[in-house]
Amino acid sequence: MAATVKYDEVTVGQEIPAVEYGVRRLNLVMYAGASGDFNQIHWNERFARMVGLPDVIAHGMYTMAQAGRFVTDWAGDPGAVVDYGVRFSSMVVVPDDDQGATITVTGLIEEKLEDKRVVIGLTAKSADARVLSKARAIVQLT
Repeated sequence: MAATVKYDEVTVGQEIPAVEYGVRRLNLVMYAGASGDFNQIHWNERFARMVGLPDVIAHGMYTMAQAGRFVTDWAGDPGAVVDYGVRFSSMVVVPDDDQGATITVTGLIEEKLEDKRVVIGLTAKSADARVLSKARAIVQLT
């Protein structure tokens, strides 16, 4: 499957509209099962607070995956992402209520490369905190 975004249709400085991803405790439990990461800070509020956290927090890799999902949904093809990396800069605190937390991801076309590739800078925030920094993806377009 080829990317549906065309190289000739994007410009440097073009914004990719924000997408919000809800995170509830159930999402963390499902992610723990899929990843094998059952660290108690991701599901046990009492333990999380005991080690100094404000509440249960999302797995860093879960947060990274939501930003990756943002890119693949935009590109139209998961295989179009040829490079992706982030640094973790803050936590996604997930309260035990009906709302949980929200991760908001936005993107910006930072550079157009040869071979119809683009560099996308990503911003991911939760509760007004930037949760990923230096988040970049290189995407192969058609």
